[in-house]
Amino acid sequence: MAPAADRQGYWGTPTSTLDWCEENYVVSFYIAEFWNTVSNLIMILPPIYGALQTFRNGLEVRYLLSFLGLAAVGVGSWCFHMTLQYEMQLLDELPMIYSCCVFVYCLYECFKQENAVNYLPIALLLFFSIIVSVVYLQWKEPVFHQVMYAVLVAFLVFRSVFIVTWVYPWLRALCYTSLSVFLLGFVLWNIDNIVCDSLRATRQRLPPVVGAVTQLHAWWHILTGLGSYLHILLSLQIRTTYLKYRPKVKFLCGLWPVLHVESQKMS
Repeated sequence: MAPAADRQGYWGTPTSTLDWCEENYVVSFYIAEFWNTVSNLIMILPPIYGALQTFRNGLEVRYLLSFLGLAAVGVGSWCFHMTLQYEMQLLDELPMIYSCCVFVYCLYECFKQENAVNYLPIALLLFFSIIVSVVYLQWKEPVFHQVMYAVLVAFLVFRSVFIVTWVYPWLRALCYTSLSVFLLGFVLWNIDNIVCDSLRATRQRLPPVVGAVTQLHAWWHILTGLGSYLHILLSLQIRTTYLKYRPKVKFLCGLWPVLHVESQKMS
């Protein structure tokens, strides 16, 4: 993470408890961290499309909420990096917890009757979300939030690896691609934090567009956004396979993966 803000812009002095390695207000007077902001588009536009597809296919509301939850994280992160204000930081970080709770519910309830609602895990996840929110609002320590988020991600990793190992092994490629992309984003996030001074010095010697490639926190957004999106596709494919639909991953415009689900179940 970077030292205190070195420039002033439209939003004034940052009030957030975090200020990342991208130099503030370099590209735009109106956007504190330009590349960290616009990189959130991958967490906004594709999940909205996925939500529309889920609604159009008449699939369960939990998956609609998964896509919309990821989009909400993208919007919150956009607002946070654009302003570096504490309220916008909460709009970024707390939805990460809430959306991940939805992911956990979907993956751990994937082998149940269609449209069945299990209130016990919902209550537990809701309780977890409330506790994390209350503690974090009182104890403004980012490491606490990061550890709580990591706990939820660990549940997702263990569950998804179990399913593709013992239940649906043909989904291993999608599962491990999702995990690998997310892990790569996490590695770049840590490098950005640890060697920030070196990255900043390197950018000063490079043309602006080339220097943008060294914005590793922006790459964290791109890679974790893609990894989370692929995880939702995996979870949705596991669920629709169990319900005897005909799910198949296709590529929109030959590039972006989407899940196509037949309207009729297999006999």
